[in-house]
Amino acid sequence: MLKQFLNLKLSQKLSPQQIQLMKLIQLPTQAFEQRLLEEMNENPALETGKEEEEYEKDEYDNDEYDDYDDSESIDADDINIDEYLSDDDTPDYKTQANNYSDDDESRESPLAAPISFHQDLINQLNTFILDDHEREIAEFLVGSIDDMGYIRRSIPDIVDDMAFTQGIYTDENMVERMLQVIHQLEPSGVGARDLQECLLLQLKHKTPTDSVELAADIIENQFDAFTKKHYDKLIQKYNISNEQLKKAIHEIEKLNPKPGGGFTGNNKVTENVVPDFAIRIIDNELELSLNGRNAPSLHVSKDYQEMMQTYKDSRDKSNSQKEAVQFIKQKLDSAKWFIDAIKQRQETLFVTMNAIMHYQEEYFLDGDETKLKPMILKDIADIVGLDISTVSRVANSKYVETPYGTKLIKEFFSEAMKNDQGEDVSTLEIKKILQNIIEEEDKKKPLPDDQLAELLKDKGYPIARRTIAKYREQLDIPVARMRKKI
Repeated sequence: MLKQFLNLKLSQKLSPQQIQLMKLIQLPTQAFEQRLLEEMNENPALETGKEEEEYEKDEYDNDEYDDYDDSESIDADDINIDEYLSDDDTPDYKTQANNYSDDDESRESPLAAPISFHQDLINQLNTFILDDHEREIAEFLVGSIDDMGYIRRSIPDIVDDMAFTQGIYTDENMVERMLQVIHQLEPSGVGARDLQECLLLQLKHKTPTDSVELAADIIENQFDAFTKKHYDKLIQKYNISNEQLKKAIHEIEKLNPKPGGGFTGNNKVTENVVPDFAIRIIDNELELSLNGRNAPSLHVSKDYQEMMQTYKDSRDKSNSQKEAVQFIKQKLDSAKWFIDAIKQRQETLFVTMNAIMHYQEEYFLDGDETKLKPMILKDIADIVGLDISTVSRVANSKYVETPYGTKLIKEFFSEAMKNDQGEDVSTLEIKKILQNIIEEEDKKKPLPDDQLAELLKDKGYPIARRTIAKYREQLDIPVARMRKKI
């Protein structure tokens, strides 16, 4: 049985332009540049640079095309051609000023083509006298070495893998023998199967001294006690003095736990941080600028506007011409939406970072991290009148260049805790003080978490021991036992 009834429902819908804007805002500078290139490749109506004639945005009615769907068929006769043509000889960019830094110059650097880590190991293998079968096994072992310099597979697995994937049939003894050859390659320690073997190989490559031999014995036979820093047990075990143990530990500390990681020719991708903003101090005043690479000069193609003009002036409009003008309209709409989204992105980034800068003005003028004020996303959202999610998109993956180094913007956000005076202080301030206390402690008797809590309480920050443990882990500081030195 059919029934009719009235249902009142409140829902929120985002237009395609709003979705596009949100996606653009969260992109850092380098990703934004890539997205810009993709859009220009997909839309021939969008061009970069400055031309004598530019699309006039004021003559474009935004509301008319808010609900436009590319999948709909629109009669070419219904398109108002005048809305897509510009009669202004003065382009917008000549009447506008921006506060963006002029750092978008094209700088080309020569690129080096270094030998890769694995190729260098293969080149070293060529200096050994090996038969064809041995060389195949040795090269397979080199290929099994990861970028840190380790072979993290068991010998039986390697034997099986060679047989099934390479058709190389051998046994574990032969692989072990070829592994000894790999262990002679540089950097020393390469081809080790775990950290213990890696350190031991490096110690065996060093000139034998009493300290080196003691260090090798400790790594080989007392590795667990060493990693847990049970120094008293080691002193009793070897019947040595503190000074002798200290020299042996010093030899171990000079070793490289990642022999492949420091190879200059290692072809790992290195991520370069490009600051999205820059803050400078001029006459004791803060000045904010947006990276110029976030403010490209974009305009609608003049050729596409001329096509629209030609269609308008033509008396006999064929079906093919009507189809063409529909295609051109779609591309012009898309270009207009993208240009508007870019401008809104610039404004959103600037006003949000400007609010953050003034909120933390005391820190940016001084550089003292203890002067960072408690600040959450809502604080900035209320100031700039934007949604919290928008502020989060700005802060999450953007960097700002300051007189004190390049910082991740989200690092300026922190929750508040009350000190013994009842004042709100930033958790960043407390973490900084905790870090300073640990740096200044006696490393022979490092402070456990309960004592750290007492010291912070004496400084006016009543914090529980479990909170100290949480902050210490966030600062990547180990427990007291692991900080001990002799």
